[in-house]
Formats: sequence, C-alpha cells, structure tokens
Amino acid sequence: MAPYSLLVTRLQKALGVRQYHVASVLCQRAKVAMSHFEPSEYIRYDLLEKNINIVRKRLNRPLTLSEKIVYGHLDDPANQEIERGKTYLRLRPDRVAMQDATAQMAMLQFISSGLPKVAVPSTIHCDHLIEAQVGGEKDLRRAKDINQEVYNFLATAGAKYGVGFWRPGSGIIHQIILENYAYPGVLLIGTDSHTPNGGGLGGICIGVGGADAVDVMAGIPWELKCPKVIGVKLTGSLSGWTSPKDVILKVAGILTVKGGTGAIVEYHGPGVDSISCTGMATICNMGAEIGATTSVFPYNHRMKKYLSKTGRTDIANLAEEFKDHLVPDPGCQYDQVIEINLNELKPHINGPFTPDLAHPVADVGTVAEKEGWPLDIRVGLIGSCTNSSYEDMGRSAAVAKQALAHGLKCKSQFTITPGSEQIRATIERDGYAQILRDVGGIVLANACGPCIGQWDRKDIKKGEKNTIVTSYNRNFTGRNDANPETHAFVTSPEIVTALAIAGTLKFNPETDFLTGKDGKKFKLEAPDADELPRSDFDPGQDTYQHPPKDSSGQRVDVSPTSQRLQLLEPFDKWDGKDLEDLQILIKVKGKCTTDHISAAGPWLKFRGHLDNISNNLLIGAINIENGKANSVRNAVTQEFGPVPDTARYYKKHGIRWVVIGDENYGEGSSREHAALEPRHLGGRAIITKSFARIHETNLKKQGLLPLTFADPADYNKIHPVDKLTIQGLKDFAPGKPLNCIIKHPNGTQETILLNHTFNETQIEWFRAGSALNRMKELQQ
Repeated sequence: MAPYSLLVTRLQKALGVRQYHVASVLCQRAKVAMSHFEPSEYIRYDLLEKNINIVRKRLNRPLTLSEKIVYGHLDDPANQEIERGKTYLRLRPDRVAMQDATAQMAMLQFISSGLPKVAVPSTIHCDHLIEAQVGGEKDLRRAKDINQEVYNFLATAGAKYGVGFWRPGSGIIHQIILENYAYPGVLLIGTDSHTPNGGGLGGICIGVGGADAVDVMAGIPWELKCPKVIGVKLTGSLSGWTSPKDVILKVAGILTVKGGTGAIVEYHGPGVDSISCTGMATICNMGAEIGATTSVFPYNHRMKKYLSKTGRTDIANLAEEFKDHLVPDPGCQYDQVIEINLNELKPHINGPFTPDLAHPVADVGTVAEKEGWPLDIRVGLIGSCTNSSYEDMGRSAAVAKQALAHGLKCKSQFTITPGSEQIRATIERDGYAQILRDVGGIVLANACGPCIGQWDRKDIKKGEKNTIVTSYNRNFTGRNDANPETHAFVTSPEIVTALAIAGTLKFNPETDFLTGKDGKKFKLEAPDADELPRSDFDPGQDTYQHPPKDSSGQRVDVSPTSQRLQLLEPFDKWDGKDLEDLQILIKVKGKCTTDHISAAGPWLKFRGHLDNISNNLLIGAINIENGKANSVRNAVTQEFGPVPDTARYYKKHGIRWVVIGDENYGEGSSREHAALEPRHLGGRAIITKSFARIHETNLKKQGLLPLTFADPADYNKIHPVDKLTIQGLKDFAPGKPLNCIIKHPNGTQETILLNHTFNETQIEWFRAGSALNRMKELQQ
C-alpha cells in the first residue's frame, strides 16, 4: 500500500487541489498577514488583481465590486464560463470559519475525509451552546460544564487538523471575524447563515453548510452558482433615530425573504460614507433574511478607520494601495437597482413572525392594535451578531442615560448581549455596561443566547401570547423562546432600549413623551455615540487557542456511547434505478425554515450526534392534512404520530419517502442538519415550489434530490396519501427535467415535470450517495 502522504497527494491532484498554500506566497508589493494569528498566511491582492484583469479583458465591460472579488478568486479565470445566475463557478476561498454548533458535523466530516490538515486558514468559534439564564459569568461557567465533551472534541480536533479554536466566552463568530479576520476583498465561507456580516469590511463572506466547508478545508475548488448582483444605491445620510439597521429593515420589506435569492446585494452611492464600518456589517448581516448569497460594501475611510482601531493598520495601508479593485467600476451594471434616500428613511421595526414584515416605528402600534398583537412589551433584548458593536452599545447607553436622568428604568425586562470579549471588556471600561445595568438590564454572556433560542425564559408559560422586541435578525415562530405565541419584532438597539423603557409598542421616541419620576414630561433626544472607542479597545481575556505546529501526538476521541457525538457512517450509494413508490412523509403547508426542519434551542446539544438530533426532524412544520405540527399519518398503520417516529418506521420497513414543500423551503440558518436528518432517516427527495440557496446545496451535498415543480400549481395535485415515482435518473443531466408520476389511492395517476439545478459535479454526488462519498471515491 502506498504511504499515506502519497495517497493524500494523489487525492489532491485528482480533485484539482493546489499543491501549496496560495495564501503563503509572498505578495509582490508587500507582505501583509491575513491576521495576527496567522503571520505566515499573506493577503494576495496581487493575485486578485491578476485574476480581475483576466476576467475584465474576457468580459470587456465594467465590473461590480461583487464580481471583482468573486471572479478574482476563480480557480481558472482564463477558462471559467461566467454567466450571472446560470453557470457554476469554481472558486478558491481564502479562509473558513465555523461556529461550534455546525463545526461538530463539519469536523466529523473532515475526519471522515482522511486528510491530515486543513488546506486554508480555518477557525472554530464557541458561541452557540451558551444558554442565557441569569447573567454572563454564571451562564458561561454552566455552559463550560454542560458542554465539556463537545468543547474538548472541538479543541482537540482543531489542534489535530490545524484549526484555530476560540474558546467559549470569546464572543459571537461574526464579531470575532470582523475584529480579526475579515478584510476588504477577502473571500470567506462560514458555517453560519450570517457570515455575510464580513461584507461590512468589504469582503465577500458567504454562509454555507459544513460539507461545503469540508471541500474548502480539503483544498478542493468550491462551487457557487454565479450570483446576480442587486445594487442598492444609498443617497443622503443617516441622522437622528435612524440607524444602519433601518436600511436593511427597509430593504427586507422591499425584497421579502426570498427576493435576494441567488444574488449578492451590493451597496453603493454617496450615502455609504455616512455609515460606520460596524453599521455596514449590521446591514450585510441581516441580508441573510432576504435570501441573498451575501452583501457587500465598497472599501472606504470608515473601513480604514476600523481596521486601524482593531490593530490592522498594515492591512488598511495595503487596501489603500489596491483600492481600485475594492470598489465597483464606474458604469458597472446591476441586475436590479433599489434606491434609498437616507435623509428620508425613518426608524423601522419588522415583524412579528417574519423579518420582512416592515413597519415604521411610528405606525407599528396602530397596526398592532388592528391585528390584535400584544402592545405590552415583556422583554427588550439588544446585542446579537447583528447589533453588538461598540457604537450599538453606546447609542443604547445614550438612550438609557436620559431615562435615568429623569428617574426612570425599563418597564420591560431588558437584556444585553456583547458581541465579543473585546466589546464586553471595552463597554465595561467605558461605563456603558453599568449604565445599561442601572436602567434595569442584565448583561449576558458573549454568545448568541436568546437570538438562536438559547434562552431559559421564565416570565411566561408556553402558549402565552406576548410581545418581545429585539435587535436580532430573525423572528420566526418560536425561535427565541420556543413559544409559538411570542410576537417577536426586530429593530435597532436604540429603538429596543426606548421601547423597553416605555414598555409598549405604541411609543414613538421621535414624537412621544415619557413622564419622569418628578411627574414632568420629557422627550428622549436622538442618541449620539462614538462609532469606535477613543482609547484602544480593551482586549479582555485571552480566549484563543493556536493549533500546535506539531500535532502528531494529538488524539481526538469520540466515545461510542456518547449521546452528543457520533462518528459518521457513509450514506448508501444510489442503486442506479428510478425512485419508485415514494411515500409522502409530510406535505408542508406554508413557511418552512430550517428552524422548522431542524429546531435549535435545546436540540443544539445533539448537533454532533446525527441519530439523536434526527429526533427533531420537521417537528415544527405544519402538515397540510390536519393543520398540525409534528403530526403525520403513517401510511401503513393509518395512525397519526410524530414526524421523526414515522420516518423511523418507514426506514425500518424499507419504505423510502419524500417531503413536499411550499415556497422558499429551507430559508434561514445554514444548518446542514436539516439536510442530514432526512437523508439519515430514509428520505430520497424534497419537492417544493422553490428552495433557499444554502438548504438546496446542503441537500445535494448529502445525496438527496432537491426538486422543484415545473408548474408551481402542481403542488396542489399531490396529496399526503399519494405515492410518487421519480423517473429519468438513469439519464440524469444538467437542465433536463425529471418526470414524476403521482399515484392516487383510487388507482388513477398523472405525470408532472420536476426541475432541478444540478450540474455534473452535483450529479456525481447524488450517484455516490453524498459529496463526502464522492471525495472518498476519488481517493481510491
């Protein structure tokens, strides 16, 4: 048998893997490290420039910023077919970032690949497993104890395979990336849907599933459908109560939760310069809520200022030298253009139950009265990866300080989530944290917390109708507290603070008065705060673990009896036949996000154990047959029961099944568990009116068939009691529809067409059983 190192070399050649770290080649004009943590991995603006010039000459037209960065990372810029919205691009991302909930499965898949080290700089960030209960320090200690097995796995796997490890308490992945790893022109992929946060620093940062991350960590060219580019032209300037958050809340109202699908949203225009770097990050972060591939801002002086303040003046100087490649070309063309005058933009609040239901703050109280939404605000929550910057905390503290001066505290409960240890330490030093405590707030751990359902909420009972306001990004049903009757609204941190002080949705801080402790009425002034601290940031505690240079003695143990971690077994290979007599597990009615398909909250503890977490499969989806969640008919016994139990019954009895879905199926989080679980429990296809981008890719990676109705009205032809046969798989080819025969219980049948977006590589994944299986085939 050939030596292992030779096998790895052969695999890399077969997959088209670079034979050296491109990032480690010295820049011709300057040697500037990507980050302080990787001093020998250099920014390659020279390569970016070379690739852009090749593509510009080929296309013979001005390029958008999005195109410059994406095409500047092409594996083969001279020969790659390029057509927006059509072709698949083979790209070479600069780095990978993983949060702890998704990193478990990503690292388990990387371990299964057999490769000894990651091929690009990669990091793991522990932010998802810390539950908010009583406050930062106690919650963090409890999380470290409860999750010790998982944290140990991630730390040792990182050490073994060359991945940097940010310990629990470090902060939220996207804030850490902005502070340390993002830079203008970077192409970064992350196993979290809000990875686009890095677009606030001029990078193309894209959320993906763990299997995509494994491809990049393995050094394989990463595939992305060539994105369209939506331009958002900003004019005027932000002022008063209007904040960066209001820009994306307005855009979400315009484009809806699927309007950005397949596109990069590129902000430009004179209004850009009125927005801070972290404000731009806020806008890009929540672009995930419109289905966008990512969002990006052009390089400007606000980014330069942020880079310098975060200890990266050398990167800022290099970016200045290559600035022409970090902004759009004059005369470039967008597929769609939206124009927003920031002078006229009013504070917004979106919700409930969906992040694209936009209202001006001035109107939401009246709308709530009409719709029967509770006006009384039970809890106001600020922070999260979307809004936890120094500027955010300063503007909220400015509002709180005014209330305290008049003897007032919050009428609602109030929580504060710092975005990182650096932010926490700095707002403690500068007094913001104490002001927010004085007004009635509780400072939580530097983690995701209630934003992703990690909230041990005690003030209400499940099923109790109530309202909360947050500065988060998502407000899907039950997301924050697992209560389907919680009406969650998203807005800016300063509006959250003002509403928490007033205690009602009827309050408009621009026009309404509060009554001070002395009985006198007063109006809150629009908040003003520094975008960055006047002194340097306080770094706080050191929470980073470097991977060792020599990891030969490092062990990564997964106990066979563990309830939280499980080594992966390969999925079965396609048998070469059409899929006949598929049972319909569930026909989903209406919105079905990845929260519905694979719930978070308490289920996060099983993210490294595929069989255990599969017990939450589709428990939040509404069954069209009875209008209930987690209640489907077993076609054999005719009894109704939980979705996972029914899927397990079918798997045990050799019955393959399919899911029927509605519009934008799988919107929301990048969690690939929503694709792994149906595959693990015997699913073969998901047929919908349309898919969210990340989920569609995740399904393909795991050997499932994500298919769409050629005629969306055909959704109505299929009933839960029908059986389906998918024909044409022997001749499966890009752009060629598949036939679906619907077999009704009365013996009649009809045929409809199903479309797909598979390319040749993705068809190979299906035939091999999964993308990971295909990788292993190439090793052999």
